[in-house]
Amino acid sequence: MDMVTLFFRTLLIYAVVFITMRVMGKREIGKLSVFDLVISIMIAEIAVFVLEDTGKPLMEGILPMFTLVGIQLLIAYISLKSERLRRFIEGRPSPLIENGKLNREEMKRQRYNLDDLLLQLRENRVLNVADVEFAILEPSGKLTVAERKPVKEPPAKAAGFRYEELPLPLIMDGKVQDESLQKLGKTRFWLKSQLQAHGIKDFKEVFFCSVDHRGKWFIDKKR
Repeated sequence: MDMVTLFFRTLLIYAVVFITMRVMGKREIGKLSVFDLVISIMIAEIAVFVLEDTGKPLMEGILPMFTLVGIQLLIAYISLKSERLRRFIEGRPSPLIENGKLNREEMKRQRYNLDDLLLQLRENRVLNVADVEFAILEPSGKLTVAERKPVKEPPAKAAGFRYEELPLPLIMDGKVQDESLQKLGKTRFWLKSQLQAHGIKDFKEVFFCSVDHRGKWFIDKKR
């Protein structure tokens, strides 16, 4: 009898959760704000509690679920009317790269490190930070990237590098990436001379530095 009861309770809870997600809207599936994520997690937790304890009345689970959906719908409605509340609930877009320069203060505020940025740029099919004009972290966590307008580049042979794949990070947060230098067949002395040509005397002055096989440099100094 308990197995039969659990079977039908599971079907009912599944139907209730499915209906609540449909009522909350298709936006929940593809893009969750922090508020939406909290509501979804709470509904899932309530469903688990009801299924684990077959002696608990179903209404003790269904009522809180519908209450959460009501809260979500009310907040969503008010957000349509109030931009201030909408910004508070969903957050604002965060520019991580502006006019071709890394916005370190915003990266710190969002706890977003260089590895995160390079990963999401690659996911946007952008391999070189130097090719980016703007990169905006949306409230959903997605990175929107606007590339620089293409300019004529010198032939690849002019760079004289053996490594012709991804742009290589040579300095990250003031620390030289010796592994990248080895791939290029270059030394710290060579790197320092290149930085001096750009008016930089010390590695520690640089937040991020990369170069691609065409000899295209991207250098962002610490502020």
